[in-house]
Formats: sequence, structure tokens, C-alpha cells
Amino acid sequence: MDANRLSRRDAIRAGGGFLGAMGVLALGARTARAEPWTWSPENSVVGSGGGADPLTLFDPEADPVLADVMDNYDVPGVNRLLATWTHNNQPLPAGLPKGLADFIEYARQLPSWADQGKLASSFEFNKKRGLYLGVLYAFASGMMSTVIPHEARAVYYSRGGSHLKDRIAKTAKFGYDIGTVNAYGDGGEMIVTCVKTRIIHAAVRHLLPQSPHWPSDVTPISQDDVMVTWHSLATTIMRTLNAWKVPIPVAESEGYLHSWQLAGHLLGVRDEYIPATWDQADAQARQQLDPILAPTAEGNDLANQLLNLGANLDLSLLSRPILGAFTRFIMGENIGNWLNIPREPVWSPLLEVAWGPFVAVREGVLQVAPVIDAPYWMFDEFLRQFAMWYLAELRLPVSIEIPMTNR
Repeated sequence: MDANRLSRRDAIRAGGGFLGAMGVLALGARTARAEPWTWSPENSVVGSGGGADPLTLFDPEADPVLADVMDNYDVPGVNRLLATWTHNNQPLPAGLPKGLADFIEYARQLPSWADQGKLASSFEFNKKRGLYLGVLYAFASGMMSTVIPHEARAVYYSRGGSHLKDRIAKTAKFGYDIGTVNAYGDGGEMIVTCVKTRIIHAAVRHLLPQSPHWPSDVTPISQDDVMVTWHSLATTIMRTLNAWKVPIPVAESEGYLHSWQLAGHLLGVRDEYIPATWDQADAQARQQLDPILAPTAEGNDLANQLLNLGANLDLSLLSRPILGAFTRFIMGENIGNWLNIPREPVWSPLLEVAWGPFVAVREGVLQVAPVIDAPYWMFDEFLRQFAMWYLAELRLPVSIEIPMTNR
């Protein structure tokens, strides 16, 4: 081949090593579904829809707007303006490109099926389960993202892969905002957070195909990908709480689901793909999420970074062995093995024996017994320390910005 004709993209692909090569090969396979899409839109929040496979659909409303912004406007300037838009009922700053401003005004509207009563119940759920949720957003959802191949690679090769702590802060903001008292109302921030995240997804769809590590004919972050992530959060957390036998009043359970239904809508997911009930969410997850979990080199690298995040903190209960033990306990032996997380000789059996009684004590089902008094204190302190770390990521204003580069 003529050296002068060897493009930078081809050169990096040729010399990018095993990690990049394996990523490209596997990503190409994600353009088709192993089994036909069978989940019916009759089971959605609106009860109807076209029934197209969400793997083939993206965001035709946001994508051309962001492509135009990134190709023709001063993106740092746009980010500075967007950083001043923080609350749901706040007017947009003057000076945004008209197409972007028009899109945001459209995208920030709640759907007709939004239910304020259910949102009030959602806050009650979050208020009671806040410590559990902080841990589960990390160890159930955050670590699960590293074994969702398409998501792990999209994160790894986009800017988030090289700025992981910054990405975690943005994820923490999402989990924090959805649990606040007025998440979707005046003074809340969840609508802003969702719409900005939708904008980032569109920006990644524009940028990532330009990466030498990503096949140019594969579009990242389909409707299916967004719902896979949705299930790794909402559905996985409810599955885990049910497995732990945490008693949840029906109204609070439905309220928590509703808060995530609205999040899906505001992220640009078609209403026909948003499940109407937890049973339907579980059924959809069995088709979308469960069959695709698998290890990747990129995901293992991200998981390793996540487990090391507590190393620089003066919090003894956030050491890598304890974080690894919690990950293995919550995610299961199979995923623990995929991520090369060893079984801890002390913490692993302690979690297996004492976690159930610990949850029962916290929920008032059992009286504190001497046999679990020490584990109770350790587990409770771990939850508190983890929540402290989780919220520490929000110690400064977290700005969700349009990325300008890949990894």
C-alpha cells in the first residue's frame, strides 16, 4: 500500500493493538439481534406503537440538531451557556443556536401521562431506601455496565473512557437528581439532567464513528442501548431489592417505576418501549439485557478502574477488597469471575451469611441480635461511607457538557 494513502484512521487501526481490534470486531456484530424482537408495545406506558426493533432506531429529533451544533458552532461557548441552565423551570440562556434552543424547549416537556401523585410516592421510596440505592447504583448498575459489551465499548472509546471520574460524577448526578423531593417539578433538576444526557448521546453518535477504534458504519446508542441501560438501573435495582426481601409498599414501588418511566421519555426513548409495570419491565429485560451480558477487554479495564476509585480516599471500608466483595456478592459469581474479582476470604462469606439479617434489621423485621451486631455496624458504616463518597462527587457543580473529542 502506498504510504501516502494510508489514512490516520487506518494507521491507528493497524497499530492499535489487541484491545482496539477486538472492540471493532465485536461491535460489528451488535447491528443485529440474535432473536427476533417480540416485546409488544401493548405492554408500554401508552399501550400502543409500531413494534419496530429498537435496535434499529436512534434519535432522529436530536441527532441532526447536535450534528449541526458540533459542525457549525462554537461548542465550548455553547457548553458555557448550557452550564447556566440547571433547574427545570429555568428559562434557557440567550445565545444558544436556535435549532438547539428549539429542540430543548420541545424535549423538556413532560408527557401527558406524567402523574404527580406517583412522583410524590417515588420520593417516599427514595427517602426510605437512599442508602441502599447509592450502593446499588454503583455495584448493581455501575458494575453491570462493564459487562454490557456495547455500552462498555461506547464508554471506553468515547471521552468518558479517559475521564472516568468525571463521567462517574455525571452518573452520580443522574442518580441523585431522580431521588430528590421535586425531581421533575419547579426547582428540581431531573428534566435538565435528562435532556442534557440526551444531547450528549446525540453528540456521541456524531463523534464516535469518527474514532479509529469504532466501525464507521455502526451507529452507537440505539433506542435499544438506552433501554438496556435503563434496565441495568431501574429493573436491576428492583430485582435486587426484591431478592433482599425489602418490603416496599405498592404505591412507592409504582412511584419509583414512574420516575424512571419519565426519565426514559426525557432521554428520547419512544413511549412504546417504556414498560407499563414492573412485570413488563422484567419481561423486557429478559429479552434486552440478560442475554447480552458478557465480558470484554474494555469492560474489564473500566471495572478495574472503578474498583480502584476508593484507593485514594481515607475511608477504610472502601478498599478494593471490600468493593470487590460487594460487587461479587451483588452481581453474582459469574460476573465476578468475568471481571477477575477474587472471592475475599473474610468479606465474601460475611456478606453471604449476615446481609439478609442486616437488611431485615434495617427494615424492622427482626430485633438486633448479638450474633449480627458487629456485621450490622460494619454494613451500616459501609453504606454511610459509600453514600458520603457518592455525594462527594457532587461537591462542585457538575456540568453535563457536549463532548468535543473521543478517547
